[in-house]
Amino acid sequence: MGEIIFWGILRTAIIIPLLWIAEPYIAYSTWWFASIALLYAVILHPAIIQYRLFIEKNKRVLESSLCSSCRYFDRSAILCLSHDEHPTSAFLPCDGFDWEPKNVSTIEEYSEDR
Repeated sequence: MGEIIFWGILRTAIIIPLLWIAEPYIAYSTWWFASIALLYAVILHPAIIQYRLFIEKNKRVLESSLCSSCRYFDRSAILCLSHDEHPTSAFLPCDGFDWEPKNVSTIEEYSEDR
């Protein structure tokens, strides 16, 4: 996910100076429309596409891995917060030894009720 943010910031750093340079050469009303269209086409749309590819690439980890049900798993970054590593469908950072369910309090309450 950080890669998407990085490239978005880099594209922004390139596009904004180009828009400032182009401003005297384009009519003011056209410049606003061109600026908004260029910001969408060069920054926002590629970020949306990259995000969809990121989710598709990590879909298996999100849906059917042991890590996705762990309390240390960060869904937004596909990251094990305990080991600071990215799990894949073939690699679990803790090998399942440090796995803890997400809702420990719910499980404890359920076992106390029985």
